[in-house]
Amino acid sequence: MKIGYSFWGFLGPGITDTPDGGRSHRRPFIDAIQAAGHQIVFLQPNRDLTEARDAIATSYRFDSGLPDIDVLFAEWRWPIPGRNTTACGSLGHTCDLHRQAELLDHYTRELGLPTIIWDKDRRLPPDDPLRQQAGVVVCEAALTPSPGARSLLFPLDDALLRAADPVVLASQARPFPLSYIGNQYDRDEAFHRYFASAAARLPHWVAGKWPDTRRWPHITFLGRVPFSDVTRMYGESLATVLLLPDRYAAAGQMTQRIFEAALAGCLPLAPATIAHVERFVPDELIVSSGAEVVDTVHRLWSIAGTTEHADLIATSLTKLKIFRLSRQIQALQEILAELAALRPQATGARR
Repeated sequence: MKIGYSFWGFLGPGITDTPDGGRSHRRPFIDAIQAAGHQIVFLQPNRDLTEARDAIATSYRFDSGLPDIDVLFAEWRWPIPGRNTTACGSLGHTCDLHRQAELLDHYTRELGLPTIIWDKDRRLPPDDPLRQQAGVVVCEAALTPSPGARSLLFPLDDALLRAADPVVLASQARPFPLSYIGNQYDRDEAFHRYFASAAARLPHWVAGKWPDTRRWPHITFLGRVPFSDVTRMYGESLATVLLLPDRYAAAGQMTQRIFEAALAGCLPLAPATIAHVERFVPDELIVSSGAEVVDTVHRLWSIAGTTEHADLIATSLTKLKIFRLSRQIQALQEILAELAALRPQATGARR
């Protein structure tokens, strides 16, 4: 099938001063879709080239018009006041939301084309008419998605998981007991409960966009770091805490941070309040408070470099199998087959 793919982000490392969690998994996902026999045309701008001056995306096709496609696939964008809700051409404006609206109006509403909406941030309102429209499938990166939605987790390249060596990872020097990489967005309470109180008693650092840090004067905030530094920084850290917005935690939606950390041997501690937490991390890494974070880090420090440490890293890596790229591609293939059977007359749509 020919898939029109809409995303606002990067295939490569991109630029430092922008949020885009998809950088860790988007390109392997796209390549796997094409390896499965489908064609991809990107329907948003080539930001790798225009913003990052990176030619990584030159082998892919981009189209700013309304090309012939069989399926529209959209990584969901939502209104961000002052950014994509402003007039085109105004200072600071990004046109991702306007372009998405154009694509949905043309392909989904006018042509009735099969459409997959990947609501990666859980921002699509529960009462949005798109959820009820025939030929539209909403996917969420959650183990318990919203009613009517399908589960499509953030994919982890199988090859990266196979290549991770727990013994080698356990032997690395890890000078930082506790770290966190990620942005502030909707994480204040989880950060305060699990990380900030623990950081008062442990050497630590926090990387990411945290515009309001007045509540935590004792925390070492580094600001945003290049995506290319993420693996190195996790590789120097003994443990991290998986901090989720409440809307993620309630649905068992884990971000890509879990496999970015675990693949580097940084053990991911997970709050017990996350739905299905036992599917994400070993029992030994589930925590209920900042005090438990401290106790767990101290215990990990005491076994650092040992066989026990390597075994715990190995168990953490095993837990990542639910994110395997091959598994997510299979889920997507099933959805595509259902859409093709449901609306075969819509494929090959023309302008």
